[in-house]
Amino acid sequence: MVSSKGSRFLSKKASEVHPVTAVLPKPRLDYRAISESIVYKSHNAFNRKAPLPIGALQSVARHYDEQKELSSKLGLKRHTRSNLGEKMRKIKDPIEKQAKVAELEQKLVAVEDDLLGLALQIPNDTHPEVPIGPEEAAVVLSTHGPDPIAASGDRDHMNVGRALGILDFEAGATVTGSSWYYLLGEAALLEMALTNYALSIALKHGFRFVTTPDVVRADIALRCGFQPRDQNADPPVSQMYHITSSNPSHPELVLSGTAEIPLGGMFANQIYTEQALPLKVVGLGRSFRAEAGARGADTRGLYRVHQFSKLELFVVCGEDASEQAMKELRIVQSEIFAGLKFPFRVLDMPTEELGASAYRKYDMEAWMPGRGSWGEISSTSNCTDYQSRRLHIRYRRSSGTLPSSSSASAQSAPAIPFAHTLNGTAAAIPRLIIALIENGARFDEEGKPVGIDLPSALEPFWHGTSSIIRWN
Repeated sequence: MVSSKGSRFLSKKASEVHPVTAVLPKPRLDYRAISESIVYKSHNAFNRKAPLPIGALQSVARHYDEQKELSSKLGLKRHTRSNLGEKMRKIKDPIEKQAKVAELEQKLVAVEDDLLGLALQIPNDTHPEVPIGPEEAAVVLSTHGPDPIAASGDRDHMNVGRALGILDFEAGATVTGSSWYYLLGEAALLEMALTNYALSIALKHGFRFVTTPDVVRADIALRCGFQPRDQNADPPVSQMYHITSSNPSHPELVLSGTAEIPLGGMFANQIYTEQALPLKVVGLGRSFRAEAGARGADTRGLYRVHQFSKLELFVVCGEDASEQAMKELRIVQSEIFAGLKFPFRVLDMPTEELGASAYRKYDMEAWMPGRGSWGEISSTSNCTDYQSRRLHIRYRRSSGTLPSSSSASAQSAPAIPFAHTLNGTAAAIPRLIIALIENGARFDEEGKPVGIDLPSALEPFWHGTSSIIRWN
């Protein structure tokens, strides 16, 4: 076990929890809660535009009743057999009775598989204050930083970056393809400075630094709520890069779309003490996105690319603590972006932008004058127990503690409940580079880019000197 401030307290040895060939148990979903709230779940899926098959919720309720009935019959038959002695079992439990038990077992497995398959498609519940509708329905909660400067195509980060010799999209296209790029000189140094600057603030707020694997099992990505295909595309296209293997016995692997996936997997199949929570980690990884999107203003340059560096915040906490944890993540992110001195705002994202796993999501957008619009630089999601039920992340309650919900539900609360998980972007590097270049570009009298003004908060993390960088 590891013992330190903010560290983990495991119920098993690490070798027992994470053997080399470990396969996680099936997700444990709350079928009873689904069956008792079909109307709400149906409206919730509709509001989120979740691709839920027609009649799926009613089928879950029907399969749940069938599962309970089969489990009861099977339990009764097993109990009867166990009460017979070995000799009596040979006499009174002929082959045909054993066959009936086996038949019941097969039926139960089939029903449970169908039940799980349907229930896994149901999105998380939604916070009652979340706006209903598409992206345009987002509510601006707060605005920070200086007043936005006037939009100007001269400030486009591609034009400025090419003129200063710090961005190379053509070489990226030659070597790999469209939406790949090179950061050169000051742009590459800016990536390092941004990473270490954001990391320093996360560490100050008690997060533990983790470097994550960039290759993960496809099953882990699914359990975290990342769908393997974009169902809105026609035909559906993969959102992930899949790694092929000549050995069919190897698990399916994908390149991670965000450090949130390996960070969530790090806590999988573990039980913590309540005193060990919250667990707060900040992970650095490369993010790979196969769906860079159609060409246009929203995908130009660094805005939507196939690979980028990303520093991710991740929290595991008790079921009553996630709303407060979400507020704390927002404070950390606001501190990071405020130090970068560009205009940014915080939005409460509407139902159609929540994806499958988020109960509530805040986005942060920076003003990008070269694009002439606000652009997303960060998000924070409270996933409640959506991921933990799939990854089996639980905690053992302290003696006498109960959830702060109604007394009736508190009395029936499990002693080892599922934890809540949250994630938030500390630094998505390319988007921050866009905001810094477009807000800080410096021009000569003829309108030619000659340099970039960068916030002084990055100077302690800068390596070397540069004639085009000025600190302010």
